[in-house]
Amino acid sequence: MIITEVRVTPMMLPLKAPYVWSQGVEDVFCVNLIELVGEDGSIGIGETTTAPDAGAQAIILRKIGARFVGRSVFEASQILAEAYRGQFLVFGGNMPRYANQLMCGFDMAALDLQGQATGRPVWDLLGGAVREHVGYFYFLQGQSIEELVADAKVAVARSHPIIYLKVGIDPDRDVAATKAVREAIGDTRLRLDANEAWDPATALRMISRLASFDIEYIEQPTVSTSLEALGQVTRQSPIPIGADQSVFTLNEAYRAIGGGHAHMIAVGPREMGGLRPMMKAAGIAEAAGMKLCIHSSMTTGITTVAEHHVGRAIPNLDDGNQIMWQLLQDNILDGPDIAPVKGRLSLDGRPGLGLNLNRDVVGQASERFQNEDQGV
Repeated sequence: MIITEVRVTPMMLPLKAPYVWSQGVEDVFCVNLIELVGEDGSIGIGETTTAPDAGAQAIILRKIGARFVGRSVFEASQILAEAYRGQFLVFGGNMPRYANQLMCGFDMAALDLQGQATGRPVWDLLGGAVREHVGYFYFLQGQSIEELVADAKVAVARSHPIIYLKVGIDPDRDVAATKAVREAIGDTRLRLDANEAWDPATALRMISRLASFDIEYIEQPTVSTSLEALGQVTRQSPIPIGADQSVFTLNEAYRAIGGGHAHMIAVGPREMGGLRPMMKAAGIAEAAGMKLCIHSSMTTGITTVAEHHVGRAIPNLDDGNQIMWQLLQDNILDGPDIAPVKGRLSLDGRPGLGLNLNRDVVGQASERFQNEDQGV
């Protein structure tokens, strides 16, 4: 399958409610849609997160995308390796974290097109499914504790087995919110994510205050730039610790796992550079007897479907993985249905990623980005 065209479309999608976390409050997610068009007219779909700027990133994505035109989609791994050398390393730009964010969308789209060309679901291209369902936690939303409690009660009523709460916002608020949520959910499993908010001493103090609420694990309590800080907390914490922002490359995953800096690894395709690198990260964790939790990000249902495919193929996958598309006002997909039921999702094995874009939502999101970018 020869690629004849590559399209990159910056999009802005508003959220249903403000997204509150330790790094601030978000009202929209911006992504870049990537489409690889095959010689037969079939289209492979992928997307990237857009830090620090979607428009600036789109310029680089189009330069990388030009390398695909006229070449077989089955050369994708080689093309991406050439792109990293040519766009980054030859200029001294040893930036694997940023490059992975860009490469992820192309890896998704290439696997989608490869699956369509071969008539196989992407999980078959990753080695084959080892499970029928993928498990997801319920991501609590709300600006106030009252709103969080109300959402927690919805989760329990819908029989979601794992609840996920953001902390790292304010110590007293964190404790009060965790206590209130625990009271609302009974013995349902509860996880926390501090998103780098604490230094080791603060983390250990907060863990001491939170330990009585039966916390399953705390994700990334310390800054991502120091695996040593994360390791200090991991070795002293009575609550299991997960590495997230600390493991955005294969090298970082190897160091975190080999150094005993975390009890579980939470990582997604956009950190690793795609679905195929995700399988490598899972292999590193598996060698150490550890589970891998899929970390999602500020993305749409495109990434949700892609993450589901890789989740079906990872042997040592955790049963509570992250999902983010439901936070958006508009679903960018016409299909498939990607809403977990009782915390589990099983998609049909359609060729490629097996998704259909809602082109009206794509057009509106693209126009919204252009208007915002131009100050309209």
